[in-house]
Amino acid sequence: MRILLVDDEAELAEPLSRVLSREGYQVDVAFDGQAGRQLAAQGGYDLLILDWMLPHFSGLEVCQQVRSRGDATPVLFLTAKDTLDDRVEGLDAGADDYIVKPFELRELLARVRALLRRPPTLEAPQRPVRLQYEDLELDEANQLAYRQEQMIELSEKETRLLGYLLRHPNQVLTHTQIHQAVWKDTDEPASNVLAAQMRLLRRKIEPKGTLPLIHTVYGKGYRLGR
Repeated sequence: MRILLVDDEAELAEPLSRVLSREGYQVDVAFDGQAGRQLAAQGGYDLLILDWMLPHFSGLEVCQQVRSRGDATPVLFLTAKDTLDDRVEGLDAGADDYIVKPFELRELLARVRALLRRPPTLEAPQRPVRLQYEDLELDEANQLAYRQEQMIELSEKETRLLGYLLRHPNQVLTHTQIHQAVWKDTDEPASNVLAAQMRLLRRKIEPKGTLPLIHTVYGKGYRLGR
């Protein structure tokens, strides 16, 4: 079974990783929230062990992102936070269990075994299929895009529009083709509606400092690509 351990304290993470490996688990270790988010997003883990306080992104944020994808992988928090409010906040974020530092190794291993025996509590443990072009990803089921690991919320129309572009990278798509794909059976909208929708989408997926991916091909339509 595969475990992802995310903790910025190397003096804890490294020996804990060795102990878990001796117990027969395959363990990947990350030392900050950003690396933890990237590994968790790849899926394939049977358990996530997350420290609460991490550089870049907290364990709470990593857990929330995992749950936003419909991923039911069990999550165990390691933390020095021990108030009732802290526990409630962690559980509300989607954690399955919570152990306060410092802890007894036997207790942690027992909780790991218990979580790995527990059946998934969400209906969709599989990671949703995503469309991708370079550093841009689209999760159509949840109307979410990701660019440079930043989550972007999309409307239904923006999701359909981006999905169509991602399915036809580096191709010039005419206004008519896009209208038929995105607006489907409804009346074809005015040309300025498509232009306005495209502007809104570009603002979201092409923030300042990122390279533009959607290009206007004047007199024809649009192209996704470099």
